[in-house]
Amino acid sequence: MDVLVVGSGIAGVSFAEEFHKLVPADSITVVTTETAGYYSRPLLSHGFTRDDIETRIIMRRFPDMEQSGIRVESGVEVTALDPVKHRVTLSSGSGKTKSLRYDKLVLAPGSAALVPAPFLNGEESYRVLNSLADLLELRRLRAELQHAGVQPRWAVIGGGLIGCEVASDLPRAGDRVILFHALPRLMERQLVEEDSATLLSVLRTDQIDVRLEAKVLGFAGAPGNLAVLTADTTETGFHGILVACGFKPRIELPKAAGIATGRGILVNPFLTTSADDVYAIGDAAECSDGRLYAYVTPIRHQALWLARHLAGLADSPWQPPAFKPKAKVHGFIATHPYLL
Repeated sequence: MDVLVVGSGIAGVSFAEEFHKLVPADSITVVTTETAGYYSRPLLSHGFTRDDIETRIIMRRFPDMEQSGIRVESGVEVTALDPVKHRVTLSSGSGKTKSLRYDKLVLAPGSAALVPAPFLNGEESYRVLNSLADLLELRRLRAELQHAGVQPRWAVIGGGLIGCEVASDLPRAGDRVILFHALPRLMERQLVEEDSATLLSVLRTDQIDVRLEAKVLGFAGAPGNLAVLTADTTETGFHGILVACGFKPRIELPKAAGIATGRGILVNPFLTTSADDVYAIGDAAECSDGRLYAYVTPIRHQALWLARHLAGLADSPWQPPAFKPKAKVHGFIATHPYLL
């Protein structure tokens, strides 16, 4: 059997390694736009206080995966999917294309950074932190500023999980930060009000200027002197603006192929999509309970369950495991359970 996996994040690689271990005689190929290897996305938000992050973040290099028996097509994008013919089309940066056939297809494309509509016309003004390439570019910018004797000053847009983690890490690396959040409290989707208040106190103790109920309307200025426009004021003098407003499941490929999608790729309790022999796992999969599981524990659990299922070792539907999310904010510990 030829198994094809789209995506080299924790979902795709965990599935590939487990399936290869269970059924080593079957062929398995991972297709990915990445080139550096399989890396830990949760470490991205703490990528400023660790000098060795470029090497520490890599968990598995693609040549090592290939030596273990898992084929990797790296630096390519899946541009077309034909669920009837069981084929995908790959395109490289050089414009070359190739076609691969599969018996089983596992979609694990992950998610892109969610950029609110008012910001879409100002791409030159802001950055996101959703990949290793994003982190390396941000570190390069910081290094240039520091080499010139400048203390970097950042605007972080969004007081959710990622925004608070990044805003927490940058001052520990010596930078100045203003955190803008449109709602009255931080991490309102994950924390009860008491813990939101504690988080606010922790961030402000670290000299982070937190602006609550500050709806950002857009950006202005030039690199080195960027401005954030809100309904009440215009804050200038930023060297960088980081938009951290959540995630958006990558559903474009299956949607174009006629596979059912909602917020994510719709799957049944067996993680099967509306197309025969096509499955979806990870934070792009919208499960039968209507939820997107965007945390490491359930994503890895999905991957390992699906590997066992396709190997004929798991007959019961996938059930989400118990898990406890935790924000990686320096000095913060929630008193109450996180909201799920």
